[in-house]
Amino acid sequence: MIEFTSVSVVDSISKEGFLQNYKKNEKPLIIKNLSKDWAATQKWSLDYFESLAGEQKVKLYDSKPSKDKKLQHAAETSMPLKEYFSLLKSGEKDLRMFFYNILEEIPALRDDFSFPDMGLKFFEKLPVMFVGGKGAKVQMHFDIDYADIFLCHFGAKKNVMLFSPEQTPNMYHVPYSFSALNTIDFENPDYEKYPALAKLKGLKAELNHGDVLYMPPGWWHYVTYDDISYSMAMRAFPRKIGNLSKMLKNIVWTRTIEGIMRKLLGQKWNDRNEKIAVLKVHSQKDM
Repeated sequence: MIEFTSVSVVDSISKEGFLQNYKKNEKPLIIKNLSKDWAATQKWSLDYFESLAGEQKVKLYDSKPSKDKKLQHAAETSMPLKEYFSLLKSGEKDLRMFFYNILEEIPALRDDFSFPDMGLKFFEKLPVMFVGGKGAKVQMHFDIDYADIFLCHFGAKKNVMLFSPEQTPNMYHVPYSFSALNTIDFENPDYEKYPALAKLKGLKAELNHGDVLYMPPGWWHYVTYDDISYSMAMRAFPRKIGNLSKMLKNIVWTRTIEGIMRKLLGQKWNDRNEKIAVLKVHSQKDM
């Protein structure tokens, strides 16, 4: 059985305490009051976003695996923001806004928050938002840029499963992707089909309105939405040589090869990689 413990929670923390106890050890943390003085904590809502950019057309993503020659993380559809919000309010649970660049799309939102002084050099040109409805899920994955991430959450509760990079050998990582097998249900794992999952030790984070989750570089995460909510990610790009080289490899090499091979081989490429994901895990000596 996957063993879970809860992510550490603090009301507040000093920069020195964060760097020494969490950043240095690459340990996730929930900070309850980091955003309490932001206007965003009081103002942000679907109605507020719609009043600023309701007619703006936004790309939407679903949870279905990419098939044939469709690129990973390609948008499923697009529509005006107000139409998407109407779908959410009507019960839409699959379509999500993903990596929505606040500064490019709704610059006025920049006045509603501030980058905290926590000893990280945030890339201030790239605060991005994620939006989903009740029942929405995000496949188990890790972020390709190996950034330190402050995930600032608003709206209804969101749940996050987290696994450290050291547990990658048992994650059924699909080659040339940044995801685990889409067929794995991490909420109800099939241990007969995927026995290595029973070796995993993870963390669970429950995020409520105003909470900020620190996610260290390379951590796997799986997200579920209890109801309509939205989170903004602040990113500090890697400075360690090891993580910087991983980021460059992911962006320059891995993603490029994946795109080329999908175009050339289509579903054969996808099937090959999914098969390798299972064989690689099950060929370990201790299996």
